[in-house]
Amino acid sequence: MRNRVIRAIAGSFVLISLLLAIYVNQNWLWFTAFVGVNLLQSSITKWCLMEDILKKLGVKD
Repeated sequence: MRNRVIRAIAGSFVLISLLLAIYVNQNWLWFTAFVGVNLLQSSITKWCLMEDILKKLGVKD
């Protein structure tokens, strides 16, 4: 369950930042890049801050 929530949050962040880049300011693309770098980092190190946050919030695995 936790992995599904993490993927949903990451996908939502990407879509929201793309919409903000289109309608507000292109600098929101930096947030999209930040999410992408974090996804890449978590695939290499097998550590994800969002997973730790969700654990503390009580989201089941």
